[in-house]
Amino acid sequence: MDFGIYIFRTLKWRFGYSLLLLLFLNHITSAQIRYSIPEEMKKGSLVGNVASDLGLNMQRLRAGRARIVTGENVQYTELKTDKGILAVKERIDRERLCGELTPCSFSFDVILENPMELHHVTVEVLDINDNSPSFHQHDMQLTIGESAAPGARFVLPTANDPDVGVNGLQDYNLSPNEHFVLKTLSNSEGRKYAEMVLEKPLDRERCPSISLKLIAVDGGAPQKSGTVNIDITVLDANDNSPVFNQSVYKATVMENAPRGTYIITVNATDADSGSNGLIYYSISKMQGKIDSIFEINKTTGVIYLVGQVDYETAKKFEIRIEATDQGALTDSSKVMVDVIDVNDNPPIINVMSFTSLVTEDSPPGTTIGIINVKDHDSGDNGRVNCKIEQNAPFKIKSNLRNYYTLVTDALLDRESISEYNITVVAIDSGFPSLSTKKTFHLKVSDVNDNAPVFPQAVYSATIAENNAPGVSLLTLRAQDPDEHQNARISYILEVNDIGGSPISEYVSVSAESGVIHALRSFDYEQIKQLPFVVKAQDGGSPPLSSNVTVKVVIQDQNDNPPQVLYPVQTGGSVVAEMVPPSADVGYLVTKVVAVDVDSGQNAWLSYKLHKATDRALFEVGLQNGEIRTVRQVSDKDAVKQRLTVIVEDNGQPSRSATVVVNVAVADSFPEVLSGLTDFAQDKEYNDNLTFYLVLALAVVSFLFITCLVVIISVKIYRWRQSRVLYHSNLPVIPYYPPRYSDTLGTGTLPHVYNYEVCRTTDSRKSDCKFGRAASQNVLIMDPSSTGTMQRIQSEKTCFCRQSTGWRLPSTQ
Repeated sequence: MDFGIYIFRTLKWRFGYSLLLLLFLNHITSAQIRYSIPEEMKKGSLVGNVASDLGLNMQRLRAGRARIVTGENVQYTELKTDKGILAVKERIDRERLCGELTPCSFSFDVILENPMELHHVTVEVLDINDNSPSFHQHDMQLTIGESAAPGARFVLPTANDPDVGVNGLQDYNLSPNEHFVLKTLSNSEGRKYAEMVLEKPLDRERCPSISLKLIAVDGGAPQKSGTVNIDITVLDANDNSPVFNQSVYKATVMENAPRGTYIITVNATDADSGSNGLIYYSISKMQGKIDSIFEINKTTGVIYLVGQVDYETAKKFEIRIEATDQGALTDSSKVMVDVIDVNDNPPIINVMSFTSLVTEDSPPGTTIGIINVKDHDSGDNGRVNCKIEQNAPFKIKSNLRNYYTLVTDALLDRESISEYNITVVAIDSGFPSLSTKKTFHLKVSDVNDNAPVFPQAVYSATIAENNAPGVSLLTLRAQDPDEHQNARISYILEVNDIGGSPISEYVSVSAESGVIHALRSFDYEQIKQLPFVVKAQDGGSPPLSSNVTVKVVIQDQNDNPPQVLYPVQTGGSVVAEMVPPSADVGYLVTKVVAVDVDSGQNAWLSYKLHKATDRALFEVGLQNGEIRTVRQVSDKDAVKQRLTVIVEDNGQPSRSATVVVNVAVADSFPEVLSGLTDFAQDKEYNDNLTFYLVLALAVVSFLFITCLVVIISVKIYRWRQSRVLYHSNLPVIPYYPPRYSDTLGTGTLPHVYNYEVCRTTDSRKSDCKFGRAASQNVLIMDPSSTGTMQRIQSEKTCFCRQSTGWRLPSTQ
């Protein structure tokens, strides 16, 4: 066709099976077709073949009384039923019909009867280059001070081209000059405007005025343009320009707002003083109608409404504000005014179906519910979008017009959230938009998808050695976010060997409570740490589990005394350290070396001098055990010195060991041997003395007890004899032999017997008869042996009896 007509047909079903069924029941058939035509077509021009595109014949069109139904006052097209075509009825001006809106279209319905059919037709109006760019004014007066610095910007008038797309305004050109360059910019809506930038400083004395031309061109074929004359007057020096406190101001205004409505206040400051600091505000001539809608107070900067604001005509305004001082220096700012549409009908939500329970392992995309949304408004205010208000793992899908499906958008986790209140919000496209909310309560059922988790990767417990078996070490607590049987946790001790023995011989864990008990007493010197693994297993099917490492640290106790390594203490031999008589102060005699199998402070050893032959001659290092002289050794000092050193640990309570150090003050080895012999004799003497004292105490005690028993026995015997004689019936006549009458009386025997008992200390020199009376244990130091032997020495008693025989007294 002429005018480059692009005709395309789009016929698709808008409703699903369920909606088609409803339409079938109501005997209504519907379809949609779309045409594209250029503007300014002649009346009667063909728009499209409706009959062919809808699959209808001429008889059906006539019998069905096909006609066009539209709610607009102007009907741009007409239906010719005899030909089945759609033709242009009225002149179509895209700029008048849609303004700057793109794409531009108008819609109507084609209705047929018997049976009823409703077909929606949309005609898109394409733009042609039928308008030239034009400026609101033909001449522009501009004053610029000669002190304006290079880079200063000056806003130029903006051309208006009602065409859109490539036919609209495309670029600006500035007549050639040596002072200014032109920059073409675009605002947020893509509208182009020009700014003139000073490139070379002005000189009023050389050039007091400059005339330029600003040309606006579109992109049509053929290209069209518009021109404005710019007359620049150069003023004398004013070196400070006004400066706005914001580069962009934003404001809003309700559509249909009354005249005089306050919009916003702009503010600029000038560092100059006097008349050069006075600022006047003005609105730049960016669009032809902008000054008829908004006005600014030139002294206060208050912008207010003076015209009618229509949201359908313009959704926002961009106002260029200039601040000019007395020296004609200017600054510009931009005011963005958004128009708020009026919207008075909220959407309506109808629930078709909803499932209130879903398992947490449901795959993404599981359908939860189906809803239907309607809005009685039209246009943007009637266009409804649905969304979920909160951040939840659900989403809304739309497969049919006005029908929405609520589905899961991710895997659910009952342990994180067990219940959801899903709020579906239906929002229309109005400004401000109206909305309706519908809340759905959804419960998530549990599956065993979480293993027990310990709050720590490693547990540590400490216990002092020599503990009592059965003591509690620590309690493990694992968490399982599942519920019921899936969250019932059992604790199991994993098989492990410690030193060749199973860990079950050392500790046990309670399956229910997770309490770990010690099964034996621990010895730090054998085991310092007891690592093992405990498994936590839930009761799900299949069960899930996790492991944790437990480390039981055995704490040392001071249960071992120090052990002296040097000097070595032998049983019978005496080892002595030799100190020359000429030894100076601090002479190192020897060093006591000891160890403690404990650890820590229990093994910190200190050395003290307990006893010494001469305490003023030696000292022992508290930490190192070194025995040194504290003064000069003299000839008066004893040759043999005996030191007793106590080695004590730092435990609580502390333990100690004692070591005897023999020191011989001599220059030669023979003297040392003599000193060693004296040490041995002294030791033997002291040992014998102690033995004799103990033996004497034992003998005295034994004799006392023996005498006591004999006396008691004699008393009892005599008492019994007297009782026998007293109770006898026979006459008792005592008989005394002649010459022995004093035997039982108080006289003396006529034959005297004398007994003499002799006890000697050396039995080898006695010729008497010996009898072994007692035994004695004696400790004897043998210098030639390596230990102390126990010798039993017999004390021999000699009894000497001297008899004079029996002598009978002579008779007279």
